[in-house]
Amino acid sequence: MSIYTPGSLIKARGREWVVLPESTPPLLIARPIGGTDEETSGIHTELEEVSPSSFSTPTLEDQGDYRSGRLLREAVRLTSRNVTGPFRSFGRIAVEPRPYQLVPLLMALQQDPVRLLIADDVGVGKSVEALLIARELLDRGEIRSLSVLCPPHLAEQWQSELWEKFHLEAALVLPSTAARLERGLRVGETLFQRYPLTVVSLDFIKSERRREEFLRTAPEMVIVDEAHTCAYGGVNRGGQHQRHTLVSRLAEHPERHLILVTATPHSGHEEAFRSLLSLLDPAFRDMPPDLSRQEAEGWRRRLARHLVQRKRADIRGYLAEDTPFPARLEAEATYALSPEYTRLLDRVLAYARELVSDPVGDQRHQRVRWWAALALLRSVASSPAAAAQALRNRAAVADAETEAEVDELGERMVLDQDEYDREFDLTPGGETGTEESERRRLRELAREAEALAGAKDRKLQRAIELVRGLVSEGHHPIVFCRFIQTAEYVAEHLRRALGDGVAVEAVTGLLSPPERELAVERLGAQPVRVLVATDCLSEGINLQQYFSAVLHYDLSWNPTRHEQREGRVDRYGQPRREVKTLTYFGANNPVDGIVLEVLLRKHKAIRSDLGISVPVPVDNDAVIQAVMQSMLLRDTRRAQMQSLFEPFDEKGLEVQWKNAAEREKRSRTLFAQHALRPEEVAQQLAEARRSVGSGVEVGRFLKEALEVHGGQVHDLGEGLYRFDLSGLPRSLRDLLGRDGLKGRFSLPVQPGEEYLSRTHPLVETLSSFLLESALDPLAQGKARRAGVIATSAVRELHTLLLLRLRYHLTTTSTRKDRQRWQQLAEEVHTIAFRGFPDAPEWLSEEEVEALWQARPTANLSLQQAQEFASLVLPELSQLRSHLDEVALKQAVRFEEAHRAVRMAADLKLRYEVEPIVPVDVLGVYVYVPR
Repeated sequence: MSIYTPGSLIKARGREWVVLPESTPPLLIARPIGGTDEETSGIHTELEEVSPSSFSTPTLEDQGDYRSGRLLREAVRLTSRNVTGPFRSFGRIAVEPRPYQLVPLLMALQQDPVRLLIADDVGVGKSVEALLIARELLDRGEIRSLSVLCPPHLAEQWQSELWEKFHLEAALVLPSTAARLERGLRVGETLFQRYPLTVVSLDFIKSERRREEFLRTAPEMVIVDEAHTCAYGGVNRGGQHQRHTLVSRLAEHPERHLILVTATPHSGHEEAFRSLLSLLDPAFRDMPPDLSRQEAEGWRRRLARHLVQRKRADIRGYLAEDTPFPARLEAEATYALSPEYTRLLDRVLAYARELVSDPVGDQRHQRVRWWAALALLRSVASSPAAAAQALRNRAAVADAETEAEVDELGERMVLDQDEYDREFDLTPGGETGTEESERRRLRELAREAEALAGAKDRKLQRAIELVRGLVSEGHHPIVFCRFIQTAEYVAEHLRRALGDGVAVEAVTGLLSPPERELAVERLGAQPVRVLVATDCLSEGINLQQYFSAVLHYDLSWNPTRHEQREGRVDRYGQPRREVKTLTYFGANNPVDGIVLEVLLRKHKAIRSDLGISVPVPVDNDAVIQAVMQSMLLRDTRRAQMQSLFEPFDEKGLEVQWKNAAEREKRSRTLFAQHALRPEEVAQQLAEARRSVGSGVEVGRFLKEALEVHGGQVHDLGEGLYRFDLSGLPRSLRDLLGRDGLKGRFSLPVQPGEEYLSRTHPLVETLSSFLLESALDPLAQGKARRAGVIATSAVRELHTLLLLRLRYHLTTTSTRKDRQRWQQLAEEVHTIAFRGFPDAPEWLSEEEVEALWQARPTANLSLQQAQEFASLVLPELSQLRSHLDEVALKQAVRFEEAHRAVRMAADLKLRYEVEPIVPVDVLGVYVYVPR
């Protein structure tokens, strides 16, 4: 069995195969020569006829034209998945990382275990950065299991990201899926042992029963999304404490890889921020508060190994490659309450003041009335529909048994907490007692609210004008509302006002996450579209492909929530150069005025100055409660409400906020990772592209390969192409399963377009078809293994050799377990010589590349071509010793590159690279002077 070692060639089932490291004789795991990973099969040597094989050299019958060699070269490179490096994963992913996205990857590869906080700005691709690290460790064989822990409404998106961009199939662990996944498990087995790749709802797994089961068999690597919700500070709630307990217990395992992902690591609370950093290293709890001081340099260096925190300005032109973030055009728009609506608000405000001023009852009853009053104010300010619902509903807080439960439920129902709650957008109730007189009064107010719907609702009518204006400018807007009833009400009236030519859809928390995704995709297929949504779509969901503007129909009581809403469209991948955001408020609405002045405008001013969002530096919910309390307890006319802030220290808040902004600015400067030398990143990027090809090379190959097979490529401008596949040979058309498509070779893409990466089915199928037909002497494919080119680019005979080099990559762990594993690596390599095989003069890399670009300047007859080919092809055996030297030299280079990116003083891994000989000579191309 020794002849069937990993990397060796065998013949079975009428095909040539390469043996893979997963083999355990007598069962060989093998991939067909010229085939894809999907064709990998198991071959049992005791049940099937298997024999050793070798790679044949090209013959005179393999000749093609000058393009056939280039096509073969790219076909081999694009079908190769076990690439040499420096990044093992890049041959298997469906995305070409931006240069700045390599920085977290390089940081991670210098750690063992990986402990990283990725805190880049909103919309720059943090999920891609985290999954690049995970995919790399998986492909290096250093981990075999991975879990992504995320808020439940983001689980589907993470699962899609894993599959569509990284070709990793992950099981979804949610309350609705857990029972199905657990069916059929063996006694004592958990679903995390059965399913090595999972996306898990944080809220599902944080409970004590589920937490202990997860911790017992937790994966080797864990990614935590929206990690700021797992920090633990003095103002945190029960759910956040449970999440912190879970993640801190995961972090206690000394060999577990942990990546934390958040755009807002510093939620405004220093203690919470330290608790987050302590998950990376417990010592970070003891860091000095000001890391910019000279005496804190040691702490800065230590933390810089684990934290990357960059603004868009830091990465927009990184390594001289522009990343096209859109420009955000911000504006404010106002409406004026009608006299009828003003009267309603006055009456509700009077009722609310009576509620909070009523001394009857204990502290719990007073808190119930407080939350009911806030709920009514918030709902009436939102819409007649939400107002009527709240006025008729009994306040859910009235049924809570303790004061703490009242406050927890009230905060969830009324305030805009940093974390989205599944009951977030339900309309809260305003009724607190059982008195019939109170119920009669509220029903009367509800009828009054319902009478204001439609034409008498100036907020709605003005919003319709604004949306119509955005649509006329070519935008596809999202209208964000606070409550479900408001969203449905606004969507219904927009449909009537905008007519059949504009598709309008309401997406709220009444829909499950998969249903929301389907609704958005359905709407995205419409040429002119408006999405009306609650904040169930404000966090983590990528909407930039379909929408380009945001209208805040209801002001959020949390500035961070505004930033999250706008971040759904203002992010990398937005096809428009500009996005538009409208902050919409009532000029004579006191609730809007307070929130706008105290929170939103200060937040916007700080973001404009720094280029990033800075959360409120104290408990945001406490700020809102204090401000609203000043309004409810102050019996003044609305005209006097500009001076409602005396009971609340607004000036003190502003000072704290500015101080927090300065700290954040210093932090972004310290941890933007400028210390990681750009030339080092550039070197690894160039090496990676050399190994797997860039989007430009994928585009060149695909266009040329389709055209030589009879397909048509139409350049539509601005990087968009239409591919007509109807003229391709029937066999190839059947493999592709389509007649055409529109696509791009770089992101972003718009609806109806496809991103054509190296792993796209069109590219993968075409390159595999070319390679297999080139290796089959009877196929007469367009890619050929030999050729003779008469060209003025040379003055004497030159020969170019297309090689496939194979290696054994052996990794050894120096930990106690002393694990050792072997992988197969492959690369396409080209060498060339001047003269004849018995006395070759080898060319430099630059000269070799120039030969690939040489075009024929004269025609040769078939007889002439064969005469020149016969001078070289029969003599290739004389080059074998040199080819073995090339393989050894490349193995050393590969090993050095591998160590360069996965090297640190405390790294517990060792690498060895051994070439597999004889070298595969894929193609031989002779250049004749003319």
